[in-house]
Amino acid sequence: MFLHEKHCGSVAFVSSWLTSTPAERCFSYRKWTGCGTLARRRNVNRSRLQVIYSGHVQGVGFRYTVKSVASGFDVTGTVRNRPDGAVELVAEGARDELGAFRQAIRESGVDCFIRNEAVSWAEAKNEFRGFEIVR
Repeated sequence: MFLHEKHCGSVAFVSSWLTSTPAERCFSYRKWTGCGTLARRRNVNRSRLQVIYSGHVQGVGFRYTVKSVASGFDVTGTVRNRPDGAVELVAEGARDELGAFRQAIRESGVDCFIRNEAVSWAEAKNEFRGFEIVR
C-alpha cells in the first residue's frame, strides 16, 4: 500500500483511499502522482525479474510485443537488445504478477523465437517509472 507523504488538500484522495479495498490501494498512487510524494511501506513485497532471451529474438518485433504485453500487467521496467543478439528484460512488481507477465510473453506469439531464457530474481530497486523499450 502507498501512503501520501505531503498534504495536498485532496479530499478525493483520502475519500477514495478509505473506501477502496487493500488490493485497489496497492497501486492507487498512479492517480495521485501530481499531488505529492508517495512512499512505499516496507511490507509491500516487490521483486525484480531479469530475463535474458536468446534465439532469434532481434528484428522480429520482440521488444514491441513485450512492451505491449506489459501494458496488461502491473509491472515496471525495460526491455532492450543486447550486442550479443539476445534481448534483456528487467521488470519489477509483485512476484506473482511478474510470473504471469513472463508467461504472457511466451503466450503472445513470440515463443517460437525463444531458444532459451536465463531467469534471475532479486529485490526490487524501485528505479523504473512505467515500462519502456531501451534503444
